[in-house]
Amino acid sequence: MRRSERTIKSAVEFTGRGLHTGAEVKLRLKPAPAGHGVVFTRTDLPDEPSIPASIEYLSPASRRTALRNGKAEVETIEHLLAACLGLGVDNLEIEIDGAEIPASDGSALPLAQLLESAGIVDQKATRKVYVLDEPIYVREGDASLVALPCADPAEGLTVQYHAEFGRPSMNGQGGAAGVAGGVSLSITQAFPRSQTYRYQLDRQTFREAIAPARTFCMAEEVEKLQAAGLGKGATLENTVVIGREGQEWRFVDEPVRHKILDFLGDLSLLGADLVGHIIANKTGHAANAKLVKQLRDRIEAQEMRGELPRESGLNIQEIMRLLPHRYPFLLIDRVVELEGYRRAVGIKNVTFNEPFFQGHWPESPIMPGVLQLEAMAQLSGVLLLRKLENTGKLAVLWSIDKVKLRGTVIPGDQLRIEVETIKVKPSLGQVTGRCKVGGRLVSEATLMFTLVDA
Repeated sequence: MRRSERTIKSAVEFTGRGLHTGAEVKLRLKPAPAGHGVVFTRTDLPDEPSIPASIEYLSPASRRTALRNGKAEVETIEHLLAACLGLGVDNLEIEIDGAEIPASDGSALPLAQLLESAGIVDQKATRKVYVLDEPIYVREGDASLVALPCADPAEGLTVQYHAEFGRPSMNGQGGAAGVAGGVSLSITQAFPRSQTYRYQLDRQTFREAIAPARTFCMAEEVEKLQAAGLGKGATLENTVVIGREGQEWRFVDEPVRHKILDFLGDLSLLGADLVGHIIANKTGHAANAKLVKQLRDRIEAQEMRGELPRESGLNIQEIMRLLPHRYPFLLIDRVVELEGYRRAVGIKNVTFNEPFFQGHWPESPIMPGVLQLEAMAQLSGVLLLRKLENTGKLAVLWSIDKVKLRGTVIPGDQLRIEVETIKVKPSLGQVTGRCKVGGRLVSEATLMFTLVDA
């Protein structure tokens, strides 16, 4: 069940048009260090902002998955992320000079082949795994999504998907689609309106049975999608149209396999391998995202209670070796999670004995919002100063932007501080930070630092 994290051995490039925007974009996939995660970088925008492939950055979008960090956005990412999850690629730097991932042939197969051509290699870090221990239910109208514990954790991840499709006007018969490097299947039977497919996560099965399944729509949806400004890059080669006469299929149940592909892409935003059994019925990206958010919340809650082992962290002695702060101004008790130089999570146990409560306010003690910002700044310093080239430097706060104080922090609360890097250069760093109490967001901000010699 446990495995090493993986990245690619060498950089590879891919050029194509986006499915919805129709714009031509260039994609460059590069190796990334352990703990880095999958991160998109918009090379066409000023300062080349980065967008981590994490559920926290999810942006609402119709019929696709999109991420946003500030003004930078990247969309239709689900096929590339599904290829990463299906092949077990955990750390990847993705440079893109536009807003949308190229559609290619509408499946994840060309992207999976691109990753494999770069070489997939193990890294020294151990991949984070979450073994589901109790059910999670998501419902949206007549759509439902259930995540159940496995009888045997060695089974890994299993996804069973059921969907109902409108009866097309013809039988949906056609010849072999000729999937290069995948599966070629000649369809002679009528298109099945009710489709169910079960998939157990496995690299070879993903490559042969899931990755080749192309995106689709119903024939009666085409004009509506075009009127909504979508599908500008759609062609009969990259989009299956259910109900179109002469439509060729790679599998008789290609649409439901593609729904599993989309689910895997959305699930990758969890940032951990999931061990469990998923049963999905007529769901889409919105329900997938709700499940991933619930999984993320559950992981965080169990980590806070000490029920889940953490792969990385720092105790107070290690924090003091990195930071010059001391009592009463050291506002981090421990670091519970470190993901390379990209993300850190810290804990501050807020007690009644904090010296600032003597004046703020003795009868109704509340932790000042500016000290929550200071806690974010200190954790950011831990993240930035871990880099070898920053040894002997100080991360000095330069500016604070987009500050929002959303709730009170009182004695007895445990403050969870989360920071993620937006960009890091030799002399400066930009970080987003947020503080939570029991899953409740109490403050957030964007912080800029300059790195100076100590």
